[in-house]
Amino acid sequence: MAVRLILFLHLIIGAHCHVAALERRSDLYVKLPVVHSTNKKVFSDFGDRRAITTVPLANRSDVAYYAQLEIGTPAQQVYVQLDTGSFELWVNPDCSDLQGSADIKFCQAVGHYTPSSSSSAKQVAGTKTLRYGIGSAQIQYVADDIGLAGTNSKLKGVQFGVAVDTVDEFAGILGIGHGANVTINYNNFIDELAVQGVTGTKAFSLALGSKDEQEGVVIFGGLDKGKFTGNLQTLPIIPASQSPDKVPRYWVNMTSLSLTPPSGQNKVYENTTMAVFLDSGATLTLLPTKLANAIAADFGAETTDSNGFYPVDCSLNDLPGTLNFAFNGVMIKVPYNELVRELATGFGTQCFLGISPSDDFTLLGDTMLRSAYAVFDQTNNAIHLAPYVNCGTNEVEITPQTNMATIKGDCAAPAAKNAASTATGGSATATGSGAAKTTSPITATSGADQVTAKSAGSRNSVKWGLGLWLGVATLWGAVAVVGVF
Repeated sequence: MAVRLILFLHLIIGAHCHVAALERRSDLYVKLPVVHSTNKKVFSDFGDRRAITTVPLANRSDVAYYAQLEIGTPAQQVYVQLDTGSFELWVNPDCSDLQGSADIKFCQAVGHYTPSSSSSAKQVAGTKTLRYGIGSAQIQYVADDIGLAGTNSKLKGVQFGVAVDTVDEFAGILGIGHGANVTINYNNFIDELAVQGVTGTKAFSLALGSKDEQEGVVIFGGLDKGKFTGNLQTLPIIPASQSPDKVPRYWVNMTSLSLTPPSGQNKVYENTTMAVFLDSGATLTLLPTKLANAIAADFGAETTDSNGFYPVDCSLNDLPGTLNFAFNGVMIKVPYNELVRELATGFGTQCFLGISPSDDFTLLGDTMLRSAYAVFDQTNNAIHLAPYVNCGTNEVEITPQTNMATIKGDCAAPAAKNAASTATGGSATATGSGAAKTTSPITATSGADQVTAKSAGSRNSVKWGLGLWLGVATLWGAVAVVGVF
């Protein structure tokens, strides 16, 4: 009898824990963990990073940010990269196409979706080729149900792509940029969340989390006051017609860029008032060549290496300086240890500045976004920005009536040394002149003939090369060239 009672109690406790793990549905929001590709608790088969010493093009999958989806009936678990710089969801990269052992193992670890194994899958007419700065994916459209891992939410009949061929891609992508009637002719993931009533608005918040944390969070239709300090500052999204590349993206105006070195003597770089867009699918931050060179020089790098990267001393990780990105009302201070990229090789650890030069495209990638808390608000055409600090969890639904300017984070400003960002408490002072213009804008057209642009700082941007390990650094590339048959 006692044994039966214990078993019964275990069942009750287990059921309670399972329910507790599900996100509550009384509010119209849902959150998913954002898992770093370096998180060995999740991607245990990532592989030996030192394999890069003998295999060219390896280790590009070493820094990226993933969410898990449960696709089909029964559910098939697949990890996809969160990408604010693209617009569509696709799965099933061709792992055999990859040359690096680490990339192959990671690709196999993200999971695979088989439409024929799902009773709810339906093929949708049309194919498309998505071209990224590095790599491409040819997809066939299907529609299927998608569950959100760790929640009780399920989207019905979502259209997405199943890759029939990929080149140099190690994971599928969840594009969470603008969707239906803006960049594509069907509802994307963000659209479906709102249409099917999972969220009350087409807004989501993103905290990538620090390199040390190895995990962040994305909340569709909500935000977490325990992940930032100060008030959220609202930055209008620059309309596509006024943006540098004329494509609907999360473009905002940056007012200045400055450096606070360990000495504490602040340096403001000239001519740094410019349009930038926030791209979680970008490993690096891309800045105009003259500006990138000036910043790199202050980090001890005289020039880029043969692959377009700035080698720097790894000891910078232990210094208390910050690179400061100022916007109207808020400054994001990126600590040195979040800005420096490390690569473990058979020769030891090599370090590079998380910034690359580009005169064609300006974007703020993961090396900046890890220090920011951002709400991407398509409903109100705005980005709401604050410095990232993790002091717990306090989730809030975003409704059409939410006044974002009144929302204040629960966290105190972090300590100065190797801290995340701190708030300015007032409007940043602009330095320099005008908005930056790209030299090669790509015009977007509606519907199936959409052509967009995407920097190779985004997605698989890091093809490192040093000594025996070779790589290619492409700083600009047009993508999502569409062909419908």
